[in-house]
Amino acid sequence: MLKILGYPDRYSVAPGETITFMVSLEEGDAFDAQLVRVICGDCNPDGPGLKFRPVEAAANGRHSAARQTIDAGSYMNVAAAPPLLPGVFTFFAMIWPTLPERGEQTIAAQWDPVAGQGFRIALIDGRLALTIAAAGQTERCIVSATALKRQWYAIGCCVDSVAKRATLSQEPLRRYPFVNDAGSASAALKRPAAASPSGFMLAGSPLAAGGVGLHFDGKIDSPCLLSGAHDLKVFETLRTGAGPTREAIIGHWDFSRSVETTRVEDIGPRGLHGALVNLPSRAMKGWNWTGEIHDWRQKPEHYGAIHFHHDDLYDAGWKPSVACAIPHNLASGPYALHIRSGPSDEEATREDYIPFFVRPPRDSAKRSAGPKVAFLAPTCAYMAYANHAEHITAREAERTIGRLLQFGHADLYMYDHPELGGSLYDSHADGSGVAISSRLRPVLNFSSRYHSWLGGHGSALWQYNADTHLFDWLDHQGIDYDVVTDEDLHADGYELIKDYRVILTGTHPEYHSTAMWDAMNQWLGNGGRLMYLGANGWYWRVAFHQELPGVIEVRRAEDGIRTWATEPGEYHHGFTGEFGGLWRRIGRPPNLICGLGFIAQGFDVSSYYRRGPDADDPRAAFIFEDVPDEIIGDFGLIGGGAAGLELDCITRDLGSPANILRLASSENHSALVMLV
Repeated sequence: MLKILGYPDRYSVAPGETITFMVSLEEGDAFDAQLVRVICGDCNPDGPGLKFRPVEAAANGRHSAARQTIDAGSYMNVAAAPPLLPGVFTFFAMIWPTLPERGEQTIAAQWDPVAGQGFRIALIDGRLALTIAAAGQTERCIVSATALKRQWYAIGCCVDSVAKRATLSQEPLRRYPFVNDAGSASAALKRPAAASPSGFMLAGSPLAAGGVGLHFDGKIDSPCLLSGAHDLKVFETLRTGAGPTREAIIGHWDFSRSVETTRVEDIGPRGLHGALVNLPSRAMKGWNWTGEIHDWRQKPEHYGAIHFHHDDLYDAGWKPSVACAIPHNLASGPYALHIRSGPSDEEATREDYIPFFVRPPRDSAKRSAGPKVAFLAPTCAYMAYANHAEHITAREAERTIGRLLQFGHADLYMYDHPELGGSLYDSHADGSGVAISSRLRPVLNFSSRYHSWLGGHGSALWQYNADTHLFDWLDHQGIDYDVVTDEDLHADGYELIKDYRVILTGTHPEYHSTAMWDAMNQWLGNGGRLMYLGANGWYWRVAFHQELPGVIEVRRAEDGIRTWATEPGEYHHGFTGEFGGLWRRIGRPPNLICGLGFIAQGFDVSSYYRRGPDADDPRAAFIFEDVPDEIIGDFGLIGGGAAGLELDCITRDLGSPANILRLASSENHSALVMLV
């Protein structure tokens, strides 16, 4: 069990700025911090070894901390909604449950958990139910019919405090013979309704211990609150644009508006706009989607649904533990805050390295006077693989790699703490793919010393720790370099990189936004020299949120290596509206940027390269100086070879340049290396 973990408020910070770290302790009340420059983060005893260089900083020393928790689960909050009880009101919505069997799930609520007052409309083991309470005494009305998974239902709930009666209705959009999933219920209220609190929630309910729980898994479309008692026929007229007078509308929320934001618009007369918490998925097909349009921007009325999950997470929301002012003269590069607590005999569980990068100065004049070499830190890929759940998909992964997995402390901790949130390769508990990933949370596989299953023998040769081998090589060669992160490039564009003569990629630069692609393409067109030091680069298109920092979205559309597939009709990003999926699918294959494109993958053992005929070309003489070997890279830390995991190839039809040189090719891969 890990005893200490944390995360920074950003992955990139400029000299003279301050970066803040959030730390949680399972035991004790203090930790020691030391700023270090990361030279190598691979703890494999057969490799270069862990290498860190201490850095003088005011943040070094002892700091107090405590255990911090994460309140996962997405919901909508309307803080300005007036109390609905005592009174007469009706709630309508279209719902598409995805885990109806998962206990009690709030659809709508106005609830004070401390006083035990208010109401909660929910699914309880798949059955529509109303819970109403006064002074801790609860009454319940429940429909006998059970809702089916992934089916649309029109639901209604009317509470009449004057007549002391509650009614519920559930009507499926599609009926199946011999399936009884429609129903209604009515119950007399034995106690007078007490005043409910102000504020109104969808897909979650406040908890007495703090935070929000009892989350709904599934889509909600067209929710509305009306004064007075109404039946489902009124809701049908509302959905088609007619309905009761506007004076009867308390709130009518249109999820097809302001899709790129966390704002939910109330189109009723009171303007009770809501806010979304923990980024549920937007631009989702609604109850009335017909398939005629696949871009939600062209027909937003068909995309009026939001998909909520009880395991959504954007910001862990931890309190700051230590702030670190970056010295004005600190060189750009990879850094980490080394945090430790408790006795050293359990060092692996009582210490962590929280990585971040010091970027070049924001002042362009200072930047142009600096190094002419930059490392492009693939922070989009770090976020995409954040807390990748090998511990959950063990059987599938073991079939892929042809051997048993080796779990470390971090993997076991993730298994016990799903509230940390998953990667873009994982699925939510309801089976839908995780399409949104944030860095504002502990990311246990983005850290020095993380033991990746891919490396075997306790090594960590995937993503960040593989990239630290490049840091070690640059340091050993005495090459002065800056670090630019994906997020920096997305925000600042070509102007950030225009003065660099050489840019090195990481080992797996897989995810890129449009702004990043355009900036790199412009830099290359102006004579930039790209050292592409990985594979499977420039593969997936991602979108950054236009309001919130540190979060990306991917829609895994139609093609590519996918652990899950986006639903048809939902291929366009909710963050930007851009068509998602592979860059190749929109006419920008990776070959246009780096000359090569993804062709095969396999995770059992790695092989070697055989020298090719173009190795003797005079243009390659500087590369092969003092390297006469026919076989290259028949050694290494993963299965004994330099070529493995993911492989690229030359494809001229996809943009590999006519003057490209094939210096060497890998061969003799195992049967578990498969074409993509």
